[in-house]
Amino acid sequence: MFDKLGIAGLLGVVVMLGGIALVAWQAPIVAAGIAFVVAGLGLIVYGMVTNLMSAFGLGGGMGGMP
Repeated sequence: MFDKLGIAGLLGVVVMLGGIALVAWQAPIVAAGIAFVVAGLGLIVYGMVTNLMSAFGLGGGMGGMP
């Protein structure tokens, strides 16, 4: 998974987790809410990319060949 992210994507994940950790240090409930929002956005993007790829006939669905 990490080889597909590239250096910028990996750095983005590290910065995002660092930001959530910083918020959690001061306000754990707020950090949990932020983590849920980030996870939800990730699922939305995954769904959009999967649907777009299947619209172009590049596969889609969970894990491989249709």
